[in-house]
Amino acid sequence: MGLTKNIAYTCTRRPCEAGHADEQAFKWIHNDLTEQIFTFQELDTASNRMANVLQRLGINKGQCVSIYLPKSVELLNSFFGILKNEAISCILFSTFGESALYDRLSDSRTRILITRKSLLKKVQKIEGELNELQAILVTDLETHQDDYILSLPQLLADVPDSFAFSAEIEPETPAFIQYTSGSTGKPKGALHVHGGLDTMLASFKEVFEIQPDECFWCTADPAWITGLVYGVISPLALLTNQIQFGGNFSAESWLEILQREQVNVWYTAPTALRMLMQEEAGLFKQYDYSALNRMYSVGEPLNPEVYYWGKKVFGCEVYDNWFQSETGSIMITNKPGRAVKPGSMGQPLSYIQAMILDDDMHPLPVRQQGNLCLKKGWGSMFRTYINKEDLYQEKFNGDIYISGDLAYRDEEGYFWYVSRADDVINTAGHLVGPFEVESALLEIEEIVDVAVIGVPDPILHEKIIAFLCLRKDCEWSRALELKCRVNISNKVSTTATPQEYHLVDSIPKNKSGKILRRVLKARYEGKDPGDLSTMEEK
Repeated sequence: MGLTKNIAYTCTRRPCEAGHADEQAFKWIHNDLTEQIFTFQELDTASNRMANVLQRLGINKGQCVSIYLPKSVELLNSFFGILKNEAISCILFSTFGESALYDRLSDSRTRILITRKSLLKKVQKIEGELNELQAILVTDLETHQDDYILSLPQLLADVPDSFAFSAEIEPETPAFIQYTSGSTGKPKGALHVHGGLDTMLASFKEVFEIQPDECFWCTADPAWITGLVYGVISPLALLTNQIQFGGNFSAESWLEILQREQVNVWYTAPTALRMLMQEEAGLFKQYDYSALNRMYSVGEPLNPEVYYWGKKVFGCEVYDNWFQSETGSIMITNKPGRAVKPGSMGQPLSYIQAMILDDDMHPLPVRQQGNLCLKKGWGSMFRTYINKEDLYQEKFNGDIYISGDLAYRDEEGYFWYVSRADDVINTAGHLVGPFEVESALLEIEEIVDVAVIGVPDPILHEKIIAFLCLRKDCEWSRALELKCRVNISNKVSTTATPQEYHLVDSIPKNKSGKILRRVLKARYEGKDPGDLSTMEEK
């Protein structure tokens, strides 16, 4: 196998070598809607300096550097600086709490953590347990706090602007880790390699068909596979005219950006569209979307009613697509030139072979629900789960990748999502493992047992519901609910906070002690729970 291009080289150095050094790499829009232009030369230089800092701190090839920052220019510079060192990047959501942080930082054996002062307290609560963490670099700390908590600006001021690294490397060189939640245990880190770049770029071209004069906006955070592959890597590598918004969600801000920047191609999520649907109809009439040519959606199913609303309000086609942290790039999609079937994931890309199989890996006929599977072989496929090779092997049957999603295929080859095959909850596009939430709740002394499920929700796709057994001498109260919410936010994530809490006398479990979530879900929805013969007797 030949060599491949380093992702950081392709996105920062190669555009400069090709004569685009002084051209716009991206336009950064701040929360107050002020903007800055960043050129490819500025991006290359800033990531060179970051690479020099990491090299001086002793970071070697294959070691992990984690980024715990909100969406920011510093995040992008850090990501490419890590890859120039041939180290492994791991971008973490800035909403993560201390337990979620610990699980990921310890599992990835992170050597250096890059964060900011507002997030430092969460890190300091667990730093004593992270034996391999050598230093914390703080992006907005003026001077070093000690030999462990260091000022990144001070470090950057003392390194050169140039950095020598190999443009061509072995394709299997690790590049980044994307964590996805497990249904019954710790989160899993999907490892991706530099050799996946070609597939990422091929999918970007085939799905979005962006023309040189079009403006592209992907709203996803780079901690999410969508935001990293389609908001950062692909548009930079392909010299796409793009904007980046570092602010929080606001209907007015988003609509203003669409109008002011004359966005032509917009990539977002169904939850964002459902949130926009809650706004007064008059708000949308105040803005001009005539430049918008097409919209794309990912992260969860795009409901037909949201599809029709988006098409009506924004006056263009809405294309849903499907992929996972593990697949590394889009696998199945709606796209220009194909008729859209509202509610469908679309059809596989030209180089992807998708199929619906039963549990014995036999093909199922059209319209019959089964396991959504893919034939191995695309470049952006993850290479392992960090420290969980056994779980990685469980995702494959020979040369067939088992996605963990249930779906069916119609007579015209369109795929239709049904649900997850496991207990993972898809809330607002984030996959939340019930185990993490349950663990955080069990830390509260008033709670003796707990179970967490996901149920359909018109805004979030799935909302999180917690069933609690309290100690006999305790009662439910607003104060206890607040205690639950705060602990989950601090330990797991704000996105993992249940929308509802229900008190129960006992949690239904089978004879081996596994929670029967289907029983809880059926009871919540007022449906027949089905066969209860495996339930343990009280």
